[in-house]
Amino acid sequence: MSNKRKGNPWALLPIGVFLIIFLGAGILTGDFNTMPAIVGFLIALSIAFCQNRKVDFQRKLTIISRGIGEENIVTMCLIFLAAGAFPGTISAAGGVESTVNLGLSIMPPSIAVTGLFVIGCFISVSMGTSVGTITAMAPIGAGIAQETGLSVPLCLGAVVCGAMFGDNLSMISDTTIAAVRTQGCEMKDKFRENFLIVLPAAIVTALLFFFVARSQSGVLVLDKAAYGFQIARVIPYLVVLVGALIGVNVFVILIGGTILSAIVGISTGAFAFSELFQKMGEGVTSMYDITVISIIVAAIVALVREYGGIEFLLDVIRGKIRGARGGELGISLLVFLVDCCTANNTVAIVMAGPIAKEISDEYQISPKRSASLLDIFASVGQGVIPYGAQLLTAAGMAAVSPVEIMPFLYYPILMGISAIFFIMFRRRKV
Repeated sequence: MSNKRKGNPWALLPIGVFLIIFLGAGILTGDFNTMPAIVGFLIALSIAFCQNRKVDFQRKLTIISRGIGEENIVTMCLIFLAAGAFPGTISAAGGVESTVNLGLSIMPPSIAVTGLFVIGCFISVSMGTSVGTITAMAPIGAGIAQETGLSVPLCLGAVVCGAMFGDNLSMISDTTIAAVRTQGCEMKDKFRENFLIVLPAAIVTALLFFFVARSQSGVLVLDKAAYGFQIARVIPYLVVLVGALIGVNVFVILIGGTILSAIVGISTGAFAFSELFQKMGEGVTSMYDITVISIIVAAIVALVREYGGIEFLLDVIRGKIRGARGGELGISLLVFLVDCCTANNTVAIVMAGPIAKEISDEYQISPKRSASLLDIFASVGQGVIPYGAQLLTAAGMAAVSPVEIMPFLYYPILMGISAIFFIMFRRRKV
């Protein structure tokens, strides 16, 4: 990095092209899955290669190779792949279903909606994926709504809120991995910083769901006999969660959790030994897209930095903000806007991470705080946009509109409010 390089706004053209074609395709078709993000980024990379004729083609290859080969990028991609194996194996072993059913079995019917939120929090923290949590729990939320007479969007809102809790907090979430690796901090430090910020939001959210559910005319009666579970299938989640909380290396956690899930799956008859590696493979391949996207984005950012684009953004930011609190607000706004444009919080963090790192170094913001803000505000954006995978998944599984769920998305909004409060009033520690 050269801080003396002159800022060049044209260096940002590849990122602008990506946003235009990605958003344009979504707006024109009404479906933001029309343009796969990976295709948009490949087009952006092609634009970056065509820029700046003063740098020859071979030199550009050298620049992107160094960007892709940077330690944090390589480590992040390896963790992504390892993180895919655990959810794939534990899901096949019946761990998700048993964990959800265990929670529903011990939960008083009077707090059914709050229980959906709390169970969603646990599943998403342990599983590391909001979409996976929603996929597992949305049908249950819809079923509870039908049994009790409660609003389906209310129950789905509780599921989505619980899923977003773990999406930015879980140590094996792809968003956490991306935030930590781009900012250069330890996962346990980021977790502690992040947890203090989101805990008030989670408590208020649980209370809101309790009182809103009571105000509706539902008769809260659940047939607990219908929710069967096996404690053995819950154990891998507990082991991974405890290991993450005490600071065990993420690779050790993921590999250990995958092995334990395999043992549980085979011993309980969920799948045969001959199917084990297929289940693992399915989980790993589910992470291919984000891994390849991370590599391509790293290549684009390397060229954008070489051409002076990062320096230009920093010059703009320096002119608009003052001090560490201004830097923290700048990081938060940056990743929030990028997420709203890309509809993918992991991609938003990968894109905004290098810029956020420059800002944090400039204003002496601790890496754990910048990583927390990246993850939190990417999740705030992802948790409220109606065209994101989370709301589209929840709405699609219950045949309702994403807009109907939006009034009950208390947690992402409260999370953002809590984070802003911490930025403005909490004493800063470097």
